[in-house]
Amino acid sequence: MYLVRKGFDVVKITQWKAIVEGLLFVAGDEGLSLKQLAAVLEVDQQIAQDIISDLIIDYKDEDRGLHLVEIAGAFQLTTKKEHSEYLRKLVESPSNTVLSQAALETLAIVAYRQPITRAEIEEIRGVKTERPLHTLAAKALIKEVGRVERTGRAILYGTTKEFLEYFGLKTIEELPPLPEKIDDESVQEEADLFFERFQETVDDSK
Repeated sequence: MYLVRKGFDVVKITQWKAIVEGLLFVAGDEGLSLKQLAAVLEVDQQIAQDIISDLIIDYKDEDRGLHLVEIAGAFQLTTKKEHSEYLRKLVESPSNTVLSQAALETLAIVAYRQPITRAEIEEIRGVKTERPLHTLAAKALIKEVGRVERTGRAILYGTTKEFLEYFGLKTIEELPPLPEKIDDESVQEEADLFFERFQETVDDSK
């Protein structure tokens, strides 16, 4: 253990690791950089790196269902590839065929505003959107289409070919057009229309 060898108290190390786990869980697929972790923990980046290194070792345990990876300078928690068969069964199970209202709202925003980041979606919806995004990605209705070229390199989301097929569209341009004047009320009206049409499509496919 890196931190133990440097003389840090075991209780403090455990606290740090628990806090970082929680932060990474909340950050979701956007992850967190060392700089962000160090700032939140109020430690230098080397200590933040040691905490991450210790956690990576912990997650290599076969009894853990997640592992910790670094992608484009950000650390994030991901599921293990060897569990993909079980995750697929969950996604494809009958109880998961209907999208929640939160997922429908998120999908509408992505469809109309793509490419768009999770933070931008949450600003429009006013609530956290990590779970709906995971659901939509698992159902192949949205995907990562790039990253923002600035600090943090947030993921940009867009719709997929499967989305077009599922909704009966040839191209994304066939979505009902938004009015020229964009405000919260007009976006909500278009979103409501989208939800109704999408739900009809879902119901017809059963």
